[in-house]
Amino acid sequence: MWPITQLTDLLGIKHPIIQAPMAGSTTVELVAAVSNAGGIGSMGYAETLSETIREDARKIRKLTDKPFNLNFFAHDTPTNNPDVVESARERLRTFYSEAGLSEMPHDVSKPLFKFTEERLELVLEIKPSLVSFHFGLPGSDVIESLKEAGCRILCSATTTAEAIALEQSGVDIVVAQGWEAGGHRGSFDVNHEDHGVGTLALVPQIVDAVNIPVIAAGGIADGRGIAAAFMLGACGVQMGTAFLSCPEANVSDAHLEAIRNARDDDTRLTKAFSGRPARARKNNYIESIAAHRLPLPDFPTMYTLSDPLIEASDGALDFRFLLYGQAASLNRELPAVELVQTLVTEAQTLLQSGGRSWPKIAAQGAGTVV
Repeated sequence: MWPITQLTDLLGIKHPIIQAPMAGSTTVELVAAVSNAGGIGSMGYAETLSETIREDARKIRKLTDKPFNLNFFAHDTPTNNPDVVESARERLRTFYSEAGLSEMPHDVSKPLFKFTEERLELVLEIKPSLVSFHFGLPGSDVIESLKEAGCRILCSATTTAEAIALEQSGVDIVVAQGWEAGGHRGSFDVNHEDHGVGTLALVPQIVDAVNIPVIAAGGIADGRGIAAAFMLGACGVQMGTAFLSCPEANVSDAHLEAIRNARDDDTRLTKAFSGRPARARKNNYIESIAAHRLPLPDFPTMYTLSDPLIEASDGALDFRFLLYGQAASLNRELPAVELVQTLVTEAQTLLQSGGRSWPKIAAQGAGTVV
């Protein structure tokens, strides 16, 4: 049994584990597997076509009758300041030359990835059990419409102030995303790459500040992290990097190899690829951009300049955008169902033993799930 059942009771699930909605890396198979294992599988969307989203939902429902989550971005429209764009072009010319690229894109327009009225109509048609947002929320009318349709609303918060604002906006569940998390930070306002609050400090402060369920996220990779989240007052966890090593995930060989060789200090937050802070494996391009601290085009405009570099990466040139968190070295390459079972066994045994049984659990691996 879990010591706090606020989340499992609210969502009607067995285990308080949410697989993070990692756009591009999640698959319908991964989502369904996690949901079938008793947690919540999440599909992340950015510029995905509506028909693809609709078909994904159909496929997920063929694989599971359990709740699942659809995730969308909710960010400001980019300003595309011409001086900032030109400054970024000048800074990247050296990297383009290094990669053998002769021309830099002139058109910096990019799909906004935003939660539009058309997206709302699509989600109201699909009616998933959960809908989550990153970078803030769409308008109050959107939230009201989704809740009237029976959807539970989740959103990431990276500060206590953001969590309070989410509660006031009618969100059902806050995901307290710590500094350690891989991928894009859910901050409402774009901050510097070296600003952030760690999970250990963030979760209890948000728990004390709001009266809705709080999910811990960031640096949680095994049963120890899950048990610790409950001790901090969270009623569940969201885990992303841990699921990247599952065979159901859509991860390149290079990405998986980087995770296999990950260290606690080999990632950093960077705006170098998207224009918003995201935790990714360090490389010379990321470090160089960070050192100069020049303003970069807004998200997602920056992708128009960085995408050619990503595509040019090979064994000798590393401009890859490999997203994962600070606990990646703890990853295990297990099918998603087996991973969830392992995590549950570890966490429940630790919680029941007062945290004294980790060496025995680690040696045993997956066991009987309570």
